[in-house]
Order: sequence, then C-alpha cells, then structure tokens
Amino acid sequence: MSEEIIEKPKQNSTYGADNITVLEGLEAVRKRPAMYIGDINVRGLHHLVYEVVDNSIDEALAGHCKNIFVTIHEDDSVSVLDDGRGIPVDMHPKEGRSALEVVLTVLHAGGKFDKDSYKVSGGLHGVGVSCVNALSSHLKATVYRDGKEYQQEFSIGIPKYSVKEVGNSDIRGTKIHFKPDNSIFTVTAYNYETLAARMRELAYLNRGINITLTDDRNKDENGIAFFENFYSEGGLREFVAYLDKTRQSIIPEVIYMEGMKDNVTVEVAFQYNDSYIENIHSYVNNINTIEGGTHVVGFRRALTRVFKSWATKNDLFKNVKTEISGEDFREGITCLVSIKVPEPLFEGQTKTKLGNSEVDAIVAGVVGEHLEYFLEEHPKEAKIIVNKVILAATARAAAKKARELVQRKSVLGGAGLPGKLSDCSDKNPAACELFLVEGDSAGGTAKQGRNRAFQAILPLRGKILNVEKAMEYKIYENEEIKNIFTALGVTKGIEGDEKALNITKLRYHKVVIMCDADVDGSHITTLILTFFFRHMKELVEKGHIYIASPPLYLVKKGNKEKYAWDDATRMAAIKEIAGDGKEDSVHVQRYKGLGEMNAEQLWETTLNPEKRTLKQVTIENAADADQIFSMLMGDEVPPRRQFIESHAKYARIDV
Repeated sequence: MSEEIIEKPKQNSTYGADNITVLEGLEAVRKRPAMYIGDINVRGLHHLVYEVVDNSIDEALAGHCKNIFVTIHEDDSVSVLDDGRGIPVDMHPKEGRSALEVVLTVLHAGGKFDKDSYKVSGGLHGVGVSCVNALSSHLKATVYRDGKEYQQEFSIGIPKYSVKEVGNSDIRGTKIHFKPDNSIFTVTAYNYETLAARMRELAYLNRGINITLTDDRNKDENGIAFFENFYSEGGLREFVAYLDKTRQSIIPEVIYMEGMKDNVTVEVAFQYNDSYIENIHSYVNNINTIEGGTHVVGFRRALTRVFKSWATKNDLFKNVKTEISGEDFREGITCLVSIKVPEPLFEGQTKTKLGNSEVDAIVAGVVGEHLEYFLEEHPKEAKIIVNKVILAATARAAAKKARELVQRKSVLGGAGLPGKLSDCSDKNPAACELFLVEGDSAGGTAKQGRNRAFQAILPLRGKILNVEKAMEYKIYENEEIKNIFTALGVTKGIEGDEKALNITKLRYHKVVIMCDADVDGSHITTLILTFFFRHMKELVEKGHIYIASPPLYLVKKGNKEKYAWDDATRMAAIKEIAGDGKEDSVHVQRYKGLGEMNAEQLWETTLNPEKRTLKQVTIENAADADQIFSMLMGDEVPPRRQFIESHAKYARIDV
C-alpha cells in the first residue's frame, strides 16, 4: 500500500473578526445541504417532496384540508397542490414583507411554532419548505385565498419579485412547484415507487385524506399520465392488512385501539400471523421512527403485562416448562403504533427515535385498557394468541441453544474462521471488505483478483435458506448462514434483548453481496438480503451492506474494449467502438456468470474501489420493505406474480 503524503497547512499568524464567515439566510442551506435534508443523493432529492407534502398534511391534521395532489412533471420538477387555507400573503408585521415570502425564505419560520395554528406537525424545526426553496433552481408558489390568486417566484431561494395578485379564484389552497437544483443534487430523476410508498403510508396514517400521485413522464397511448389515488377510510387497520396480505393471520380481524391523554393521540393496530418475525412499525406525527422510542416501549410493556396477566388468570401457562418472556408475545405480530404529540422530542437530528418520557405511560395506559377489554370480550382469539406465545417460547429456547452452539464454535470461541473464508491481512474493520460470492468457481476467481490486504472472500454454496419461512433454530443449522455469522464476528444478544445483533466485534465494515448478473444470481442476492433484513437489520441500518454490480457484456474490437452493464450501454458501446465501421465487426461477449471472467477482469470491473460500482443497501421505508420481503419470499404466489408482472422489463430472449 502506498504511503499517503499529507501536506501541512500554512500557518496564518492573523486571526481576527474578518476570518469569521457568516452564512446569511438560505445560503447556509446551499452550503451544507446534507445538514438539512440528509444527503444530496436520491434520499435527499425525495425528501424535498416529503417536506412540501408534510406542510399540506399538517393543514389536514388541523382540519382545513382534504385533498393533496402531487405531480412529477416531465422535466422532473414536482408540484404539490392542496385545498387548505392557503399560506397567508399579507404583510408580516416584523419582517416588512409578505408572510408567504417569509415562510419560503426564512429558516425556522412557519405556523408550526404557533400552538394556536397547528396542534401537531411533522417537525418543529421550521426548515422544511424554505430548504426546498433554497435547493431548487426555480420555485413558484401559487396561493388561492380569499377569492384571489397570488403568485411569487424564486430562483435558488431568492425572490424574483414580491408576491402579486394575478386574478380571481373560486378555489382555496397552496401550490408549490419546484425544480431541484442539479448543481447541488447528484441525482435529479425522481423514482415513482419511492414517492408512491410514502404517499400510501401517509394516506394510511391520516385516514380520510385523499392523496393523488401523478407521473407526467409515463403516459399511455392516449396521452393520459399514469396516476394513483391513495385514500384510506380504515387507517391503521387497513395498513396492517396491507402489510400482512401475503401472511396468514391466526385471528379473524385486526385489533385496533385509539385514545387520547394530555393532548397526545394514540393509535395502535395489530394482528398475529403464522410467521416467526416481529414487525412493529412506529410513527410520531407521521414521521417513521425506525429506531422506536418511548411509544414503542409503552406498547411492548402493556402487551406483555396484559397478556401475561390474562393467561395466568386462566391457568394457560401451568404446563409450560419454558419461562415466557416479553419477546414471545411479539413473535408473529404485525403492529403499527402511531402517535400525535404537540411537542415531540427526538433523539438526534435524524428524528428516528422518540425521547418524550411521558409518552411511555400514556401509550401503555391506552393499550392496556383497550387490550384488557378485548381479551375479556374475545376469549377464543385470546387463547389462540396465547398458544402461539407458548410455541414461540419453546422455539426461542431451541433457537437459543442452536445460536449458542454456533457462537461457541465461532471465532469468538477460539475455534477459528470458516474454512472457505479467504481472509485479508488488514485487521482494521473500517478498512476491510468481505465479498459474499456465489459458488466456488467465482470464489476462486475473486480470490485471485482481489487485493489481499483489505478484501476477504467467502464463497457461498448454492442458495441459502429462505429465512422468511423458517423457524429461528433452523437458521442456525444452515451451513452457509453459520459461515456468515462466524466470518463477520457478530453475535445475537445484547443486554436486555437476546435477539438484537451485537456488532461490537464486526470484522468488516463493508459486506458486499457479489452474485452473477442473471436470474439465479438475483434470486441468491434476494435470499441473502432477506437474511440480513430479518436477522442482521442493524448492519443494513448502519450502512454496512452493499451489492456489487458486475458487467453483463464485454464489447471488443481489436485493442478497444468496453464493459456494459445493460442493453442500453451495450448498444452505445458497440456504436462507439465500431466508429464508422460496421457494427457486426464488433465482438460482444455476454458473461453468464462471474466465473467466466478472469481474475484481472473481475478486479477491473467489480473489485477495484477506484472503478467499481457498489449499491449501498438502505431502508428508506421500513413498512414498505417489510411488505415487499414478505411478498417476494413468502408462500402466497398471486401477489408475487402481480408484482413481477407490474415491474417486468420485457425482452427478446435467444433460446
């Protein structure tokens, strides 16, 4: 490894007031956009839409809005129209300009800080729509209010003119039309599915609100744009049914409860299914709290207490030899906890964990009261659930034994690493990469082509176990999964949660799934991803999991050669290499698998950090990811067929 030369900065003897830079207004957002929206990639791009839609949702929660229309235009600009009260356009008493301009140009400005305007809102930072304005090359705000239509335009957050009246109007509401600035964002093309997942989620979380998503980029033969309408009358009940549509429920209907205390609204819906997975999705003011928080703690505590008390009272645990723990009551549960809090306190800027201490007792109180009533009213369903809990406890004891056996034999127990693992020489986990490679053939090529200093190779034989349909103890009997556990150096079990993943001794900070670029390879990749999502979710959440992108084609003529990853880049490469010559003079090699590449080619295209393309696996929407995994890897065939047909790219296949 080459030695890095770091040039020392020149010493500056003067350090005065003129060295202090003050970023005024929205300039701070443009200078450090990731601080405000997370990143400047795909995630941040979609976050802009969410910020504007959240404003409309807040209007709906205040009781002033019923319809929200989101449109992706042909140029990848987005408009959001609602039928709320319309942002005020009159002069702001302190700022000396219109309230509309203040909302769109001043950070920490908005009606959310006034308790009389909004009881709850998605966030209290007040940076939402002004951030969108700052990060847009162009934004046009149209307000329909008091029988008039008003307009104001901005460029990179700077007003082009003051708000002006442009005509009369018989409707009310606000329309924000913005074009993300391509000098800031690395990606400016919106993904319809990503936006649709969030709109669907918002419709379920806020029943009675109609959200329409239109994609002007995708039109049929009659020129009509593709659109979807998201509306839910049943709210969380329907959300649970949607998440569980590919699982078999063991009770006839979703258990639903709602209550309010100290201005905190609590909504909970859950049902039990025949899976072995706990799925609890939580929300605070429509924000997905993927790390949970006090509202989830309150729910779990009430669930365990009430069920345990009822089962003990009815002598249902008397013949059980295994101790029943809290997690046994949550196996096979799909649950949604949604609360609305006037002043939420989140742990960290990311807003993924709720910190309000009073919420724990409020949620526990609402859930406890409703659940006690349900169990007394539905003893038959209660017994079915308790029987599942007993089975879960028995299986947990078996899984614990299997897990301990694996962990005892692992590197931590001194028995060494898997025999198939070709480890790297560097022992710094932050610098090390582990490639999970499909088959021994590709594994052999990868071993030869890798950089031995920081790249480790673990070949996987065949297809690993589909963990979606397997009991936990079965997972630890699978040889390939055992090898992944021991190679990574992770274990199951931390203080207070024996199912949580302990990653303190993780040996590689990059875990790369490297499979063939064919159908079988995609299936193996999905099986491995299912395993990580269900049993090593912490690695996904912390950004440790990647997918390699090996090329499909090598286009060659004489000394000229180019790799292609799909049919479009293949055709472009053929035209480029052919030049003025005939295209049939160009040789195209299709790689059916990684094993067909030599070590040098594999390094050049897939292993070399300077040239390769890695896709980082993230969980943007946990509920949507859960539904997709259960649908793709579960037992129900019709939903899977429907999904494949709606997402398929049809191609001519040479047989």
